[in-house]
Amino acid sequence: MPRYLLFPGRHHLLTRFQAEYLGRLAGADRTVVWAVTSANHENTKRNPIPFHRREAAIERFSVLAGLRSVVVPVFDTAATDRFAEVTCKNVEAVTGLTLTPDDTVVACSTPEVAAMYARLGFPIAGVEADVEPAPDRPWDVLLRLAADDPAWRELAHPASVDVFDRYQLDELVRAVVNDPVVGDEGGLTATRDYRTYAEAFADAAQRKWAAVRDHVRPGRIVDIGCGAGAVLELADREPALRESDLIGVEVARHLFEECVHKKAQGFFANPNVFFYRRNVLGGAVFAPRSVDTTMTFALTHEIWSYGDRMASLRRFVRAIYDHTVPGGVWINSDVCGPDGRDRPVRLRLSTSDGANPARPRTDLAALPAPEVATYVGGLSTRARLDQFAVDYRFPFDHRPVDGEPDTVELAFGAAMDFLTRKDYTDNWLSETREQFCGLEYADWKALLADVGFEVDAASGAYRNDWIVTNRLAPVAALSTPDGDPIGWPVTHVLSVARRPLNT
Repeated sequence: MPRYLLFPGRHHLLTRFQAEYLGRLAGADRTVVWAVTSANHENTKRNPIPFHRREAAIERFSVLAGLRSVVVPVFDTAATDRFAEVTCKNVEAVTGLTLTPDDTVVACSTPEVAAMYARLGFPIAGVEADVEPAPDRPWDVLLRLAADDPAWRELAHPASVDVFDRYQLDELVRAVVNDPVVGDEGGLTATRDYRTYAEAFADAAQRKWAAVRDHVRPGRIVDIGCGAGAVLELADREPALRESDLIGVEVARHLFEECVHKKAQGFFANPNVFFYRRNVLGGAVFAPRSVDTTMTFALTHEIWSYGDRMASLRRFVRAIYDHTVPGGVWINSDVCGPDGRDRPVRLRLSTSDGANPARPRTDLAALPAPEVATYVGGLSTRARLDQFAVDYRFPFDHRPVDGEPDTVELAFGAAMDFLTRKDYTDNWLSETREQFCGLEYADWKALLADVGFEVDAASGAYRNDWIVTNRLAPVAALSTPDGDPIGWPVTHVLSVARRPLNT
């Protein structure tokens, strides 16, 4: 008789049906080997529960169900038809058990996965697939929880209910599964190359920290949208902040995991460094009047773009105001629209620096990212504008100027949105989901004052002259509709906003 029952799956939630089924199948003589897949993932729509909580529920489940169990973490892998072999090798590496078709039955209700084990000769038990009518699968029960259906508590096993209640995992599941912004794998967009972003954050960290360090108030210091933690690394080296708490908040799983890895590897000398994976659009992250300094870099335009524009941004600014102590400060550095962003301008663009197809493509979203980068990178600047207009999530009007095929007329803000994005070909489909020039500096000042902040004199909009010299001036020129030249406008904003002491 087989000695082992291999039970692969994500196992975010366990059910009463599973307890009955495994009890009959395993009995007292078989060891259940729980191969917990995607064990290195958490806080994503596909994998909301961290492995250590899943393991705790499995162990409690096993005690209550009278099962002898072994729990094995299996890290997420790229799609492969050798998944069954990989899982068995993980089991052997972690436990020393070599599972074979002679001593192991595989319990699996997913036909595609079960077929992989069957090809290796393992006998298959179908779990929910063995029963008519089929009971709710664990993922179905989890979705009931996310939808506030109280029936989930009757379908889930008491072990899962207990662990969910003790660690408030039901709230986590609802927040993650119902998140309108974050994708299945824990990022803002499925097309974003986070390696590129992490490298860019690290390269710019010194410049960012130099711009804000004199405005940082010691105490509880929070970097929202901290990327891979590069700015907090520099804050960690400041003697004046050695008694401060340094807290990073990041929504993208890939970047958050890099922060945790850095902390584990000893990148930070300060013992009070903490990282949280949160979506700031989901509500307050910190208690009222609990943060001395909040820093945000290149974040607010994402809140504007992925949320409900001004409504979402106002909620975010209000949340920062609420969690800031009286006298505390919010330092925000981001892109900024030009003054008078709605006024019409003419934009002349190079047609000699790439291809000029008759019309832009409409199918880029169906292509692999490298092909998108190659295609867009091969376009002339003028042709790239037409492609940008197709892919950009914020529609704008632009019309060619009669007799000047290299010149178009459009709104000033739209022109600068294109010009400041045109070179991001590696993340083209991600970048075209964001609007850089939704607000100009006057809008920022009005919003901050309306919420209750005092705007420090150190605040202001400025132009990144490196971008002008290297990216804009060589291939573009701006003028009024009458043909008068226009100088290059501001591209960025630094705002230092303080909560008044008497509030």
